[in-house]
Amino acid sequence: APMCYDWGESNDGVVSVLEGEAGWLSCPLFSHPSVYNYNSTQSTGHNLFWYRLPEGHDLEQPITYRYITHLNTPTSPTLYSPQSSGLYRQHTLTEYFYSCTIAMRLKVLQRDEVVRGAGCPPLADMPASHVVIPLQEGKTLDCPDLQDASKMADGEPTVTWYHMCDQPPFWNVNREQTGASLQFHIMEDSFKGLYLCTVHYLRRGRTLNFTRSINVTAVYPSSLPKGPSILRPNKNQVFPAKQNTEVRLECRGLFPYLNSSWEIWWTVDGKSLDKLADHRFSKINRQVKYEYGERTEESVLVIQDFQPEDLNRDYNCSVRNERGFETRRAQLKEEVLLPLVELGCGLGVTLVLMLLLFVVYHVFWLELLLLYRSRFGTDERHTDDKEYDVYISYARNSEEEQFVLSTLHRVLENELGYSVCIFDRDSLPGGTITDETLSFVARSRRLLVVLSSGYAAQGSQALLELKAGIDGMALGGHLRVILVQYKPVGREGWVRELKRARVALALVRWQGDKSRELSSHFWKRLRVELPVRRVSSREEEDEGRSQEVALMRLHSQNSANSQTGLISNTVKEPQKVLNSAA
Repeated sequence: APMCYDWGESNDGVVSVLEGEAGWLSCPLFSHPSVYNYNSTQSTGHNLFWYRLPEGHDLEQPITYRYITHLNTPTSPTLYSPQSSGLYRQHTLTEYFYSCTIAMRLKVLQRDEVVRGAGCPPLADMPASHVVIPLQEGKTLDCPDLQDASKMADGEPTVTWYHMCDQPPFWNVNREQTGASLQFHIMEDSFKGLYLCTVHYLRRGRTLNFTRSINVTAVYPSSLPKGPSILRPNKNQVFPAKQNTEVRLECRGLFPYLNSSWEIWWTVDGKSLDKLADHRFSKINRQVKYEYGERTEESVLVIQDFQPEDLNRDYNCSVRNERGFETRRAQLKEEVLLPLVELGCGLGVTLVLMLLLFVVYHVFWLELLLLYRSRFGTDERHTDDKEYDVYISYARNSEEEQFVLSTLHRVLENELGYSVCIFDRDSLPGGTITDETLSFVARSRRLLVVLSSGYAAQGSQALLELKAGIDGMALGGHLRVILVQYKPVGREGWVRELKRARVALALVRWQGDKSRELSSHFWKRLRVELPVRRVSSREEEDEGRSQEVALMRLHSQNSANSQTGLISNTVKEPQKVLNSAA
């Protein structure tokens, strides 16, 4: 007997197509178990018919076969490029009178219904797919439905990528388009966000396109430990408990990013709360923090009407994911009331002492820090094989060069005892500038960047020095970058590398005549960022005598040449540069 099945409307939801773009409906009948089992037992063909029921109508309209496109797999017939909203029904019929139907709803999105800012990429008609990329790792993004378009297109489709409101090309050495795919060589925090890809292809002489969206999320690198850990309570934490009151025991667990389930729970005397007969116990769970896929979850155990016998119970907080398990016991102690008078006096004395310490630290924090470093700091000369303490990077013009050579270099090398590297002075003639610059920076403990309006111009040696320093600081951690603001420069005048790394860099401001004395705030602040120099008592006396002699000579030399400068013309004379390098 003939069999006819009507599966109603598909559970896949409404299919959206943006007005003016191409789209298609894939018939879900051939993936249904009953149709699949029938086709596997009957070696017969089947016919597919499409019908359209426009919105507000009662009669279905047949769709001619010229709109039907068959993909390479015969079980995935596709309706090509619908142009209006409504209900679309697919009907299959075999030669043994077995038939089934299913309906899919299509909605055409009008462009004027969505408001977007000027210059932003086109809208996507499908819900955004989600992709997770670990930081400092790579991944390739392919535009969704690109393979389906390739099977229907007359030629090879082309893809245009957008990142939020950035127009292409927006990529660099770490992110670039390779063919139709978007390649992330090294994932950075600024690369996360919404990506849209527009596919253009030729079909029967017509140029068609559609847009899809991908939401990219950055997570911590996969090389980090992925086992869960308990942040609270710590091993020595004791929760106070008062009789006949509500007691709350807080447990916080840290769960690194994993594409798997996780769990945090409390047990009382080895039993979970749902298995306890005492209804005084309950829990409150919430998310405290979520950052780069790493989540911090909190579970609070609430004990109503706390009784003395509850002190002798075992309270354990546990966390678990597929990489590990950890549990920790919460310790309780009955709360003892303190006398109010003694408590008030103690708090008053404590506040006064804290205020005095705060004032002293606020006024003399630089002096205290320098004193501590001089007594307990580690001399980096004994812990690394660096050749120079400081490498100075500056714009090659007369004003900055005069400041570097006559002030920074003189004080750092002659008065503070640091070994200073200046490229124009220490480099040998005939060498490669790029190789020698990278070598000097790698052999230095600090990179001192003198900021000015002309610093780090495109293609300049200063930009090369800055990039080498930031890369060395980010990758190896053996080099620190210090910014010296010689003249005020707005953030809009900074290069991209400085804007990204500013939060991790120390900035010391030169204030003209106020900063010339060695006891000024500028030099104290700069010495805090420079390597520690520790000398013995005898070395301090010898160094003090040598510094007095050097200061007298420098004072005499500055008095005689106060209007002529020091070595501003040295860079222009090759013979003097060679002698200086030697």
